[in-house]
Amino acid sequence: MVFLTNAVSDDRIAKSNENGDLHHDSVSTTIYGSRWASQDIPRFELPDDEMPSNVAYRLIKDDLALDGNPALNLATFVTTYMEEEAEKLMTENLSKNFIDYEEYPQSVELSNRCVNMLARLFNAPMDSEEEESLGCSTVGSSEAIILATLAMKRRWQIQRKEKGLSTENPNLVMGANCQVAWHKAIRYLEIEPREVGCTEETLYMDAHKAVDLVDENTIGVCAILGSTYTGHYEDVETLNTLLEAKNEANGWDVGIHVDAASGGFVAPFICPELAWDFRLSRVVSINVSGHKYGMTYAGIGFALWRSPEYLPKSLIFNINYLGSDQASFTLNFSKGAAHVIAQYYIMIRLGRAGFTKIMRNLTTTADHLADRLNCTGRFIIMSEGGGRGLPLVAFRLKEEQHYNEFDVSSKLRERGWIVPAYTMAPNVDHYKMLRVVVREDFSRSRCEILVRDIVAALHFLDNTDEMQIEKRRENHKRHSYSAVHSRHSSKFFSNEEVEELQDDINASQGIC
Repeated sequence: MVFLTNAVSDDRIAKSNENGDLHHDSVSTTIYGSRWASQDIPRFELPDDEMPSNVAYRLIKDDLALDGNPALNLATFVTTYMEEEAEKLMTENLSKNFIDYEEYPQSVELSNRCVNMLARLFNAPMDSEEEESLGCSTVGSSEAIILATLAMKRRWQIQRKEKGLSTENPNLVMGANCQVAWHKAIRYLEIEPREVGCTEETLYMDAHKAVDLVDENTIGVCAILGSTYTGHYEDVETLNTLLEAKNEANGWDVGIHVDAASGGFVAPFICPELAWDFRLSRVVSINVSGHKYGMTYAGIGFALWRSPEYLPKSLIFNINYLGSDQASFTLNFSKGAAHVIAQYYIMIRLGRAGFTKIMRNLTTTADHLADRLNCTGRFIIMSEGGGRGLPLVAFRLKEEQHYNEFDVSSKLRERGWIVPAYTMAPNVDHYKMLRVVVREDFSRSRCEILVRDIVAALHFLDNTDEMQIEKRRENHKRHSYSAVHSRHSSKFFSNEEVEELQDDINASQGIC
């Protein structure tokens, strides 16, 4: 049999295109030879016409090629590597909405298992059915912090009303080194912040100064297990002892919330003897980020309470319009189940032994990096080593130069490294610092390459005159992404409001 092929006429192709059908014979080139490659990608307005899926994919992929390399992003605590099996589980469950308990009961069960494992990891009391600890998964520690703060405020209000006392002017005691999520919580929930200032000797919250700020209107004290700025663990045990004494002397019931966003998955494996968790009588709630040292991709955290006493029932909503009766205590409603599933994978995949091995490696690598930077003679190390803090290295230039830490950061960016430069918390904001977060995928080999590039950056800046460096700064400021896409604040706020907001930002802007 002879197979005959028609040569498709231009007329037939034109008619096909007029009917909205893209005739396959009209595309005789690659995506970059098509009309879409010669047009600007839609930016501000929904396009009138559709485009083929492969074209949309390629155009977006090309845009994203300008992003930094996550593996070289040493600014973030957030996980940038997961095993293929974990990624596969996430992909297979992307369409599941975690809030639909009736439809996805096993996904909810995995969340319950995570909460149980964390409660035991954080030494929650397990000897009474009536006082069992409880918790929930969140989209991260920011949500968990706001939920925990809300619970502390509501419990304080209930106690005050029962005694016939005013519920006006609640306050929260915290260090000036706290992450910006805490300032969101107190601003959104209308709580007075009482900040313990940092000093050159103590770059984190001093427990004695914190307790001095506590009064009858204090809803709680926030202690940080792993400062965003320097990685220090705050002394929760001393804080607990001092707070117990003050509560007993005054008949108060002020508790401690531990922000273990970063340290919650580190300290139990590196220094299990450190008392910071529910072993301490005044610790009433804890938050932890699964997407930091819990080694799960961004979008998962947990909030845990010592017992039901510390989570007022008036905050919990009971609904049945998803097919079953269920309790809800969240800020958002819908969220994907994939991250909860991935977190459970990490927990059973690694176990205590796996977590311990990884955290020891990270701690060793952080100590090695600190030693190598010390050996250059050019830096002062500001973070703790030997597992006494998070596996990171915070450091600053030892001597005054015609360049600063921000210039070093900018130069490293040319090599692909994202090493943040920042000023310290209020009262010590004359310190400019650099910080390297050591995550799971930061190997010893990569560490050596970073040190080499830091030394090379210093040599370049040493040999660049001050005028050229200033020009580099101006050019970066003028052409940075934020400068191109931001609107001038005066269009939204008065000069007085801008100054007030800037003061708040300076007071709270911990790096992520």
